[in-house]
Amino acid sequence: MGIQVKNLVKSFDDKIVLDNLTFSVDDGETLGVVGFSGSGKSTLLKIISKLLYADEGTIETAKGSDVAMTFQYSALFDFLDVYHNIAFPLLERKEFKGRYTKDEIKQIVKEKLALVGLEGIEEKFPSELSGGMQKRVGFARAIVTNPKTILYDEPTAGLDPVSSTLIEDYIVRLKNELNAACIVVTHQMSTIKRACDNVILLYEGKIVFKGKTEEFLKGDNPYTNQFINASLDGPMEIKSAI
Repeated sequence: MGIQVKNLVKSFDDKIVLDNLTFSVDDGETLGVVGFSGSGKSTLLKIISKLLYADEGTIETAKGSDVAMTFQYSALFDFLDVYHNIAFPLLERKEFKGRYTKDEIKQIVKEKLALVGLEGIEEKFPSELSGGMQKRVGFARAIVTNPKTILYDEPTAGLDPVSSTLIEDYIVRLKNELNAACIVVTHQMSTIKRACDNVILLYEGKIVFKGKTEEFLKGDNPYTNQFINASLDGPMEIKSAI
C-alpha cells in the first residue's frame, strides 16, 4: 500500500512546521521532498518513522512492515564493527530478537552488504571506512529487516559528486530490490534527477508543488523555478539569517 499521509499538522510552540500535508507514495516509488532549510522536511521524516508525533492527521504504511530510516551522517555506532552495526536491529529490537540463529544473521548481513556493493568488510570499524562506505553500511543496516518503507535524510550530504552518484544509484537499486515506498529528503539536484520519481516542494509547511520529477525540473511553476535556479527572487522568502 506504500505510504499514505493525510492532513498532517505539526507545531513547535506557536510555529506551524507542517501545515495540513496530504500525499501518497506507492510501493516501488521514490518521492523527493525538497525545500529551503527549516521547511519541515526532516520533521516529516521523523513523524513517519515515529520519532516524533503529529498534532493532527494520519500516516498509513503497510501493516506489519518495518519502516527504515537512514540518517544524514550514517549514525553508525563507532564502538561496533560493521557486522554488529548491521545486525543490531535483529539482535536488539524486541520484534526481531531471537527470530534468527547466529548463522542466519551472518548470512543476512552478508547479503545486505553485497546488495550495497560492500563485501568482506564485516570486521572493519566505521573509522576505517570512507564517508561513502559509511553511508552504504547505514543503508545495509536500514534494509536488514526487509522494510517496505525507506526514508532517506540527506543521503548524499558531505559526499563528493562521484560518491553521490554511487549513493543515488543504490537508492534506486534498493527501491527496486525491495519494491519499497521511499522518501528522500535532499537539497541535491542530482539526487532529484537520478533517484526520484516524483517530487513535493515544501514552503512554510505547505506543499507548493507536487508532481513528476520531469514536471518539477521544467520549472514552469514560480516556486519550482525559484528553487531550481537558486534565485533570491520569487514567491519564497529566505528568512534565515546568514
